[in-house]
Amino acid sequence: MPSVWFDVVAVLGLVVLLVVAFVHPPGWVEALVGVVTAGVVVLAGSLPFAEVAEQVQRLFPVVAFLAAILAVGALCAAEGVFAAVGVLLSRSGRHRPRRMLLLVFAAAAVTTAVLSLDATVVLLTPVVAAAAAGSAVEARPGVHACVRLANSGSLLFPVSNLTNLLAVGATSWSFLGFAGRTLPVWLVLVAMEYAAHRLFFAADLPAVTARPDAPRPAYPLPRLPLVVLGAMLAGFAAASPLGIAPAWVAAAAAVVLAVHAVRRRRVRLVDVVHAAHLSFGIYVLCLGVVVAGVVDGFLGGLVATVLPDVAGAPGLPELLAIALVATVLANLVNNLPATLLLVPLVAPMGGVAVLAALVGLNVGSGLTWTGSLANLLWRRIQVRAGQPPSSRAFHRYSLLVTPPAVAVAVVVVWGWDRLLTR
Repeated sequence: MPSVWFDVVAVLGLVVLLVVAFVHPPGWVEALVGVVTAGVVVLAGSLPFAEVAEQVQRLFPVVAFLAAILAVGALCAAEGVFAAVGVLLSRSGRHRPRRMLLLVFAAAAVTTAVLSLDATVVLLTPVVAAAAAGSAVEARPGVHACVRLANSGSLLFPVSNLTNLLAVGATSWSFLGFAGRTLPVWLVLVAMEYAAHRLFFAADLPAVTARPDAPRPAYPLPRLPLVVLGAMLAGFAAASPLGIAPAWVAAAAAVVLAVHAVRRRRVRLVDVVHAAHLSFGIYVLCLGVVVAGVVDGFLGGLVATVLPDVAGAPGLPELLAIALVATVLANLVNNLPATLLLVPLVAPMGGVAVLAALVGLNVGSGLTWTGSLANLLWRRIQVRAGQPPSSRAFHRYSLLVTPPAVAVAVVVVWGWDRLLTR
């Protein structure tokens, strides 16, 4: 079979999996389509079996972490963490929409950083919407902040986004080393998003005169989940220099929370298994196999040709070009496949080039609905709640804010790297 047909099969397989991501069918359908598609790509000869095994081996720790952290987030919700956050937002934001927006930003930034962007989209967004409704505050600014910070706020830790976890292995940085490189960028991005929200949603943030619901009784944050989350973060930092995968630390946290929740009859064991979304993990593994076939074909070669040719350390123009390529690629094929495709190509340029790519893959993915799975999932949750978001408003905000946010973030990455390497 001519090599062009290998490329066609791999690209069609990627298209099928992207359609599945957009439609988001039941988990078993998602997994089944993933397995069949990956099988067709492999059997067609688009990818040698040795590379399939290598890709699965590379992705398995990432998928295991994803399952564990999803379970941790769901168990924190079962223990009342997000309910307590909702009460805090409702009580503190009554008739004070600007204060509520500030608190939502703090909650979304911390949730994304510690529990990953999925928790912000799935668990925090409904809480923010309910808190706004009960406080006579327009929900749009806070709800929209959740999806924006799920992307822009996911640069802090390797565990904040699967893209980070996939990319950090291409650098020599530990957990804390990565965080030390990204902290200034993260702070600047969160501040830019907050300022943009204050301007873009100015009409939704006047003093509110409608009568809010009666104040909800105080609901203190449960201690055990907070202790476990703190221990989990410390575990990530301690395990990284030892070469212990984050999945083991997250799994330990999930076990502690699961035992406590099951013993107190807050959840059943089957609920914990469902919370891990194993079918989605299978889908991600299959997606990785299909993307590997695409990388071996013409698309990988095409991306390589548009990347800057860097002989030494990349300068600011080269880093901006890398972020631009990452942004375009993320919005064409989604940021998860884009990460698998792009990171191996920029890794030889050094860690700073990987960070520039992550700026495009994380922040730049907020440009369109298809840029990240978080965008699609957030949209689906809003539609199911009977409050479909405006595509016009989503893309108008994205077009106004995302390009300058990507550019400023890359400048910070470049400047901070120069300061640290002097």
